[in-house]
Amino acid sequence: MSSALFTINAVVRRTGLSVHVIRIWEKRYGAVEPTRTATNRRLYSNEQVERLMLLREITQTGQSIGYVAKLPTDQLKKLVATTFPTEAAAKPRPTATTPTSFLETCLEAVKALDARALEQGLKHAETALGAQGMLQRVAAPLAQTIGSLWRDGTITAAHEHFASSALRTYLAQAARPFASGANEPVLIVATPAGQLHELGALLVGALAANLGWHVTYLGASLPAPEIAGAVLQNRARAVALSLVYPEDDPRMEGELTRLRELLPPDVKLVVGGRATGAYRATLAKIGAQQAKDLTHLCSILDELRKPSFST
Repeated sequence: MSSALFTINAVVRRTGLSVHVIRIWEKRYGAVEPTRTATNRRLYSNEQVERLMLLREITQTGQSIGYVAKLPTDQLKKLVATTFPTEAAAKPRPTATTPTSFLETCLEAVKALDARALEQGLKHAETALGAQGMLQRVAAPLAQTIGSLWRDGTITAAHEHFASSALRTYLAQAARPFASGANEPVLIVATPAGQLHELGALLVGALAANLGWHVTYLGASLPAPEIAGAVLQNRARAVALSLVYPEDDPRMEGELTRLRELLPPDVKLVVGGRATGAYRATLAKIGAQQAKDLTHLCSILDELRKPSFST
């Protein structure tokens, strides 16, 4: 057995699993049993890291973690080989190895309206960079680039809708292994009325699921009463809104103000996206937290998950 040991942060980078998911799989399902340092820090062996990677790949196909968590590693390897026989035996490994090359591959797939190529590009990026790396270094820049190309007429609205649909499907599947239990805090994700571009909201939903939130995704252009109604029905702790386009909607101030008035006082409102700056004064007036980028959003969501913010 290898003597190499890895901290939980190193395991996150190698497997693409979040700290939250690794701990849940360890504590609730007994997937691995790391050793502990004198200061109670977890340390994982190469074999345990490999096991977590196998479990992640298997659960992405729809298998329950509760069913496969305690299977022997050799059996997990056989299950992966059986589930992905064509990929394991015939498919060459991708030549793209950097975030930029992954982004270019995905963008070409969008331009060609090739759903399979886009899915494979995202999958290869996730394998190489981990879930967080794929979201922040490939999917987010891809969404921004698609928006810019649509605005300058390089691609059509059909390409933007195609990308949204393909990303929605992929990100929903990618977030499945991170699905939280019934006791996890609920986050409502949407774009407010008039905001028709939902790629940013899709990314927020996947990122939040990765961080251990129970995400209820509502989609694009939702009126304030409908968002507030979903908050009450789901007893949500927070609402995350994506503002991308347009940046000069005269109705947005009233829509955001009304949403804040309809929300319970203890429900937090988090807003991000390329158009956020255009509505900064309104967001400050209603007390919304403004995420500068996905890394900042991660920090905000981590803070909101703490018990002191529970309702």
